[in-house]
Amino acid sequence: MRLLERSMVLDSTSKPPQQKLINIQCVVDAQYQKHRLDQVAAILFDSFSRSRLQRWIKSGQLTVDGKLCPVDYRLKGGETLTIDVEQVPEGDWLPQEIPIEVVHEDDDLIVLNKPKDLVVHPAAGNWSGTLLNGLLHKWPELRVLPRAGIVHRLDKDTTGLMVVAKTLYTHSFLVDQLQKRRVKREYETIVYGCVSGSGSINQSIGRHPKIRTKMAVLEHGKKAVTHYKAIKYFGRFTHLRLQLETGRTHQIRLHMAHIKHPIVGDSVYGHTTPLHKQKSEMDKTIGRFPRQALHAIALGLKHPKSGMTMQWTAKLPEDMQMLLRVLKSGGDDY
Repeated sequence: MRLLERSMVLDSTSKPPQQKLINIQCVVDAQYQKHRLDQVAAILFDSFSRSRLQRWIKSGQLTVDGKLCPVDYRLKGGETLTIDVEQVPEGDWLPQEIPIEVVHEDDDLIVLNKPKDLVVHPAAGNWSGTLLNGLLHKWPELRVLPRAGIVHRLDKDTTGLMVVAKTLYTHSFLVDQLQKRRVKREYETIVYGCVSGSGSINQSIGRHPKIRTKMAVLEHGKKAVTHYKAIKYFGRFTHLRLQLETGRTHQIRLHMAHIKHPIVGDSVYGHTTPLHKQKSEMDKTIGRFPRQALHAIALGLKHPKSGMTMQWTAKLPEDMQMLLRVLKSGGDDY
């Protein structure tokens, strides 16, 4: 039995490319009698986040039978809920021409391979020259989406796969999938020490209590789980494959440092032995590696429109391949 009727019109033909009209109507079923407006809206308009729907209710862009009602208004059943929104730019960001390696693109999403030394989103100290600026140059229509469609991040010097939404529906869908831990994210890294076999790290993470630019393992932090498996051993180093169950800031870098196997090149959580104290030429080569050796190598998700499970891979960047060659030539292979 159909519980609701839904019609949707997306019309951007008469507006500039950065604007879009959203007009959606849903009829409230009798089962939602006496339920709060915002709660029912979140069920009927599940393409959008509840917080966004609440903003639209308060601004009068989501109405009940054409009337503005408070978010806690109790519905009677049979009403028509209408969303009538003109999307406008979400931020005052500057489009900039920045090379972007596109791995996959369709009408709903973009999968890209982020290079090293690229900040994902503008922030203090990095207001331009970011991935977001490049996205707006190549896809101006992303301006109406939160953070230009970016739903997750990689650190500046972490390379690899990211997914970007091209529509508001896809953005909400992907955020929901990430929150429900249904997006598969795998990484490869090179760490100090011999990491035996495979295992999991389940340590909560929060902002460092004294150094605000760092994260720390904290008893009352947010739950964070990283799974790892050794690929190959190179004497005092290990090439690892990792899978994120959660996606906290600096999660892999912090977790590996926490178990005493920091990532090669990690200047924040890793080894900082001065070059003059490094004995072998291989140690000096490893010590000069300019970034954390971390790469998002695989990404898998359910497509928001087709429902098909899709997966992409991005081979290790040249600097990490060279690092592995150095280790192979200078270390004892177990």
